[in-house]
Amino acid sequence: MKKWWIAASLIVALIAVSALLLQDTLIRSFFQPTTSRIPDGKMSGRAVETIATNLDTPWSLVLLPHNETLITERSGSIKRLGVNGQIYQIEGVEETSEGGLLGIALHPRFSENSRIYLYFTTLRNNTLTNQVASYTLNSTSLSKQQTILANIPAANNHNGGTIAFGPDNKLYITTGDAAQGNLAQDTSSLAGKILRLNDDGSVPDDNPFDNLVWSYGHRNPQGITWDDRGRLWSVEHGPSGERKGRGKDELNLIDKGINYGWPIIAGDETNTGMRAPVIHSGEDETWAPAGIAYSHGSLFFAGLRGQTLYEARIDDDTVVLSRHFSGKYGRLRAVTATAKHLYFSTSNQDGRGNPQAADDKILRIRRP
Repeated sequence: MKKWWIAASLIVALIAVSALLLQDTLIRSFFQPTTSRIPDGKMSGRAVETIATNLDTPWSLVLLPHNETLITERSGSIKRLGVNGQIYQIEGVEETSEGGLLGIALHPRFSENSRIYLYFTTLRNNTLTNQVASYTLNSTSLSKQQTILANIPAANNHNGGTIAFGPDNKLYITTGDAAQGNLAQDTSSLAGKILRLNDDGSVPDDNPFDNLVWSYGHRNPQGITWDDRGRLWSVEHGPSGERKGRGKDELNLIDKGINYGWPIIAGDETNTGMRAPVIHSGEDETWAPAGIAYSHGSLFFAGLRGQTLYEARIDDDTVVLSRHFSGKYGRLRAVTATAKHLYFSTSNQDGRGNPQAADDKILRIRRP
């Protein structure tokens, strides 16, 4: 009887181990790049300069005067590239698989007030939540923390996290649905939205719902930018296997008060009063888009699972998609543009990638 019990226990243990190994294999397989049918662009052969290495899952970056750069790391640090090389630790950051210290933005009058804004995941009363806070930046520290917006719904995944000041000097914030799709359709909830705030967190008079919501029906938007006509664009993670097909990642043109459909529609699906994306990845490919920036007539956005810097060329009312550096640097996340350069980061240390030597990195390429 004892021998039978030992044998049965071993079999159960082997089954459990096999199940864990299979689960790990499936998870790892899911986050590997999908095969892309998008043509290669002209930048793939251009020289790429590495400006920072050995970073811990960089999530976003902004450029300061005097050739300095601020980089947020998901674990809670801000690294300052430049003269002093300071590291600032943000208190209260709670890192999860898609949460932690995420977006960063400079106040429109940064040269006068030295104010920066941060989006991060934290714990309030033992509950996971997201918030936006502002700080005064000096050469050695961050000071004068002020909470701009608290209690944004959070989860391990689907936290959104990008913040940026628009041409109207309002602060825009992308929020995920916190893995509760129904919240995206609720205009009284902060989840699954693009929000629009005054710089002190108050509601602008011309917002469509008399609250902070600018657009709704979003699943997990992770990047926003404006083109040279002042139009707001966003990239958003699709259902990735929750429905038929694996992708349906989206590029959306964002307008005031519009419902972008999640969780009722995705991809090419339609419903009265809801707007479908300008383009999406289809059912055979996953971009897992992250940061986005506009430069010289094109939107450049990073692909995590796609492991590609995508370029969406805007020509009148058409968008033509191409790709750069596909698979060369692994998972890509942050994208920032200047008149002369594009900056983008790797994200191979985020638990879903295969780190290369000196990962994670900030890379720079000169624009044509």
